[in-house]
Amino acid sequence: MTDLSHNHDVITIGTSSGGVDALRRLVRDLPADLLAAAFVVLHIGSRSHLVPILNQDSRLPIMWAENGAKIERGKIYVAKPDAHLLLHDDHILLRRGPRENMSRPAIDPLFRSAAATFGGRVIGVVLTGALNDGTSGLRAIKRCGGLAVVQDPEDASVPDMPRSAIQHVDVDHVAKLSDIGVLLGRLCRVPATATPAIPFDIRVETAVAAQELTSMKTEDALGELSPFTCPECHGALWEIHDGSMIRYRCHVGHAFTAEAALEAGDAEIDTMLQQLLRSHRERAALARRMAQAERGHQRHELADRLEARANEYEENAELMLRLVNYRDRHHSIDADEVTEEVPAEE
Repeated sequence: MTDLSHNHDVITIGTSSGGVDALRRLVRDLPADLLAAAFVVLHIGSRSHLVPILNQDSRLPIMWAENGAKIERGKIYVAKPDAHLLLHDDHILLRRGPRENMSRPAIDPLFRSAAATFGGRVIGVVLTGALNDGTSGLRAIKRCGGLAVVQDPEDASVPDMPRSAIQHVDVDHVAKLSDIGVLLGRLCRVPATATPAIPFDIRVETAVAAQELTSMKTEDALGELSPFTCPECHGALWEIHDGSMIRYRCHVGHAFTAEAALEAGDAEIDTMLQQLLRSHRERAALARRMAQAERGHQRHELADRLEARANEYEENAELMLRLVNYRDRHHSIDADEVTEEVPAEE
């Protein structure tokens, strides 16, 4: 994007749970003469209808981000499913780099790439969402001279992401969703501060998302080797101290906040318990089938041993079932706290 001004002409917006309704309200409130290009990441699945949904409410043109497309002010670009949305020079990059916080697209890679490319011209916006994707990227924007805007947690349908951003980042504006559109229109006209030297770690992590760095030496430069393993690939994790936040990245490039790593570990445990439950049930059924066959051949001693093994497998299966039910009850209580009606995006 040609630098026609030194104003804040790059807006990056990140959201997850509750984000469809929040984005509809935000784009409706953005001025038709917005002096910036805006970029949106919403945690989505393999398919998305977000662009036509948002175009129903916007006075600005909204489109899917296309790899290599030149950035233009007055337009809103939306991340596609299964690709990180990154910015480089005056154009867009779409890359299937390692997932961050179990998401691709993820918010942090967009925010970091914008900070590394446009520095003080960037406004980062964190809206409603669970966990804390966007916090590290918003801090990167601040470290590169940009502005940080966060939805008031009391106003967010799911307040985790805004709360995390406020806790770990020196935020410039905390506002209700109904005020953010007008606020952004005003901030775009404010002269940007000078961009400092882009920190090494921000450049490195941006390169990882763009699939330009794959060496294990990369992680050595970012942090220290931890005793933990990656929930996605089971490789070693490096611990990164990002201000007051602790994050992790593996040699493949998968990245997690500490909270996201716990969440991913919970999902892995649930899968393992289901697999163990099925395995014990299958082994019990097979042992009983073998015992039945042995009794048919009058080998009662062997049949008794097989029956005893079947009983052990069934006891183990019962234990796995109790664990599965306990975790289901625990997680359903947590989920009830953030239940919402979710359109196709979530």
